[in-house]
Amino acid sequence: MEEELRYYYGFDKYETLLKTLKNFDDLEYKGCFYEITTQYDHPDIKQSFYNKNVDGRFRVRCSKNIENENSSAKISWKKRNVDTFNGIVNKEEEIEINFNYSELHELEYLLEKVIKMKKIESYERYRNVFDNEDIEIVVDKYPFGIALEIENKSKTKNAEKTILYWLDKLKLKSQNAYRLSWDDKYTELCKKQNIEIFKQVKFGLPMPKIMD
Repeated sequence: MEEELRYYYGFDKYETLLKTLKNFDDLEYKGCFYEITTQYDHPDIKQSFYNKNVDGRFRVRCSKNIENENSSAKISWKKRNVDTFNGIVNKEEEIEINFNYSELHELEYLLEKVIKMKKIESYERYRNVFDNEDIEIVVDKYPFGIALEIENKSKTKNAEKTILYWLDKLKLKSQNAYRLSWDDKYTELCKKQNIEIFKQVKFGLPMPKIMD
């Protein structure tokens, strides 16, 4: 179970957010990572993950530390549940499996050629990670803006209390969080700003912008 809240900002808040988090002595900065994520759908359209009855995302994500170029990769499944939006924080089913980055080509072959899964979309971002034993806070730079994500990591403490503690430290309000996913935000911005919606959300392409 993943329990989190997410906030979006314009690009001008990027350095301010990083500076604020780096000033907390009880958080460890793990570095900045370039990530590219590809999302796949079920080969049978009747069982599509994007159907509201399923409402899930099957993802392959590759990550590389921009300083030392250490790489990692994982497959993840994330799904909204009937109680996802009940309460203060999002509660979603999440399962992750790590694999060796060097095996990416073989994995893609199995997914696309053997299982016949459909590649739906992909996106790039730069992820800055801060954490301790109770919380993980990330600052993501997407091609369309900045996201701040606060996720409970404690196995013993109440998730909502843990997240509310950090919201208070960051002077944030739970009611101002964006409760949907990155692709919902991207699509919403494109429609509002009359910009083409790309299946590959990459830096350098015409992108909408989050306006504070």
